Amino acid sequence: MKRVYMDHSATTPVDYEVVRVMTETLTNNFGNPSSLHAFGEEARQALLKARKQLAALISADISEIVFTSGGTEANNMAIIGAAQARKNRGKHLITSAIEHHAVLNTFQSLQNEGFDLTVLPVNMVGQIDPQDLQNAIREDTILVSLMHANNEIGTIQMIPALGEICRSRGIIFHTDAVQTVGRIPIDVKELTVDLLSLSAHKFYGPKGVGALYVRNGVQINPLIYGGGQESKQRSGTENIPGIVGMGKAAELAEKYMPQRLEHLQLLGQTLFNRIMNEIPEAYLTGHPGARLPGHISLVFPGIEGQSLLTFLDAEGIAASGGAACSSNSFAVSHVLKALSIREEVAASSLRLSMGKDNSIEDIDYVMDVLPKLVERMKLLWVLQ
Repeated sequence: MKRVYMDHSATTPVDYEVVRVMTETLTNNFGNPSSLHAFGEEARQALLKARKQLAALISADISEIVFTSGGTEANNMAIIGAAQARKNRGKHLITSAIEHHAVLNTFQSLQNEGFDLTVLPVNMVGQIDPQDLQNAIREDTILVSLMHANNEIGTIQMIPALGEICRSRGIIFHTDAVQTVGRIPIDVKELTVDLLSLSAHKFYGPKGVGALYVRNGVQINPLIYGGGQESKQRSGTENIPGIVGMGKAAELAEKYMPQRLEHLQLLGQTLFNRIMNEIPEAYLTGHPGARLPGHISLVFPGIEGQSLLTFLDAEGIAASGGAACSSNSFAVSHVLKALSIREEVAASSLRLSMGKDNSIEDIDYVMDVLPKLVERMKLLWVLQ
């Protein structure tokens, strides 16, 4: 049976070159970067190289990169750290209704500590109206956090415009860019962000490692205290093999960005056109144009989404019904609810997210299977 992986928004396979450099590091570069001997110096140099590679990918300065255990920690560090550092100036925070739970639950924890939160709505294609942000800002607003691209529907936000609003009002602006770093070109200066979160396993790096971009001059309180590593922002001995792997993945992402983008755009458009032609009842969720390349999110009214995923898996096709972080939950997606999609329709969601190693042959196989499954499930639904 053919196996097709179309869940790259959940995680990506680790690139062979990344595995190679991590293996070399695990084998030969075991020093602690805080040690003063030659072994420590070798580890420090590996750390510095990875910092340069990651900074180059997002057009940042190496002093602006703080290594973390992943996107969730980076989001927590940015939101809690920025809010706590500014709570004497105000306690009003702003986010959106479609953020990842790593953001929403972090804001909930701050609400429990007495902070005030405004949650911005999105339109029917998942975008935030900059005027809504402008209207929500108050004298005591200290932090805004809005994701760059949504993991479930793929919609890309107008981050530069939103960032300019915050910058003009002297408000710290954070974006969760876990879905975009390594996938589309990123320049933190053009985005006008103060804080940006990313995760290695979304761009063919290892799991358990990520980073937070902290613009020079922006103060955040640390979450983890100890030996003062990472410029006193994140104490603890650095995960050198993971960081080296992320650095290599960043280097490869920057090098092959044009080819990967072109490939994913071709695959995405081809699959979308075939689904629209061969499964008339399907319709796209999210923005039709401003979306992640190779990312298609759909609903099939009258189809039960969890069952569709199970049937696809039985045919060797890995897909998702939404966020992988909540894939074990049968609750309807909060993102689709925010788009005003009815719950019974939202329950039929399917996300197909392609990667650099997918092919037209993979699309042919998916389209051999998917229309037949949808027809079979519609018939079962009618017979019930």
